Amino acid sequence: MGPAEFARLSEANRRQLADLERYRALLAEWNENMNLVGPATLDVFWSRHAWDSAQLLKVAPDALIWADLGAGAGLPGVVLAILGKERPGFHVHLVESMAKRCRFLTEVVKALDLPATVHNDRAENLSLNVDIVTARACAPLTRLLGYAKPYLDRGALALFLKGQDVESELEEATRNWKFEADILPSLSDPRGRIVRVRRLGRGRKV
Repeated sequence: MGPAEFARLSEANRRQLADLERYRALLAEWNENMNLVGPATLDVFWSRHAWDSAQLLKVAPDALIWADLGAGAGLPGVVLAILGKERPGFHVHLVESMAKRCRFLTEVVKALDLPATVHNDRAENLSLNVDIVTARACAPLTRLLGYAKPYLDRGALALFLKGQDVESELEEATRNWKFEADILPSLSDPRGRIVRVRRLGRGRKV
């Protein structure tokens, strides 16, 4: 997949594609000194990173306020911020506990003038009211639910990008959590899944 195919699938315009190209360049530059993404994945940026992130907007097209937990390299948060940049009221909270990754995220947000805020903190320490809480390659689901619980308690919907082992992660999570969830197929990778969580409580599922 290249930028043209990405644009067709995501309905991105030329300004958004230009921002994504700049983001890809910054990611490659910083990746030389930091472990942000696997170097080989930069060659498949448009499918592996951009479209994998952008597909969330197809699942929640009306959502305006997002929180990306363990934002790391900015996936999916930066991609969402780029695509939502021209929408009134759109904002992404990039939550990352590692300071050096926050420096990268801050540089990207500033360079691209994105509707995003970088939070150098643990996800569970923040009090943010958002429509969607998301994460990609952040933690196993049972831990991720703990990070996301304060957001779901305030009414957020969770959309977590996961891989082919999602069923075992869900089974493990039921040992500590009660939740209402369904699994959606990934549009970017037949092996991928999106876990959508609506309700969450502590205790074993019955």
